[in-house]
Formats: sequence, structure tokens, C-alpha cells
Amino acid sequence: MKKSIHPSNYRPVVFQDLNNGFKFLTRSTVASDETTKWEDGNEYPLVKVHITSSSHPFFTGEERIVDIEGRVDKFKARAEAAAKARESRMSAAKKQQARKDARVKKAEAKKADAKA
Repeated sequence: MKKSIHPSNYRPVVFQDLNNGFKFLTRSTVASDETTKWEDGNEYPLVKVHITSSSHPFFTGEERIVDIEGRVDKFKARAEAAAKARESRMSAAKKQQARKDARVKKAEAKKADAKA
């Protein structure tokens, strides 16, 4: 391994899963402003994370959508808006075609009246 590229300030840190409250103590270099009291009575830095092995569907075997950022909702909203826009364009095209057909019929009727 190369020397002087790895951090040397490892210390015990508590990580807390925001989904289910699971906490575990490990060594890390991550910076944190919060602290928490651990089972041994000592106080350690606290890092809150969205997903850990205790809540991730791969490790729990549950099938569920893990979406903290609202990406699924945004996708569904875009898809719904696209469907409405497509429907609107289709109805506008049908109206335009109906008007065109009506003009053609009217012109044909005038020609037929003029010949008669």
C-alpha cells in the first residue's frame, strides 16, 4: 500500500438508521456535530444515515420502494403530465381534422349546388 494516503484519525462513531432507529458503533473518520450516549455509558459522535443493512430491502428481503428524495413521485408526476399532454394533442388534432373535413364537405356541396 502507498504510505500517507489513508486517514489516520479513526475514532469510534455511532451510526443511526433514520428508517428504523437501529444504531451501531464502529470506527470512522466522518465528521459530526451531534453526539449520543452509547450502551457502555460513553458519549460518541452520531451520524444519521437514510439506509443501513437493517433497513435496506436487499438485506431484509422485503420488497418496497426506498425513496427518500421523492424521485418516484416526481417520475409519476412527469409521466402523468406527459399522458395529459399527449391526450390534449390528440384531441386538438381530431378537432382540426374535423374542421378540415367540414370545410371540404361544404366546398363540395357548393360545387354540387353550382352545377345543379
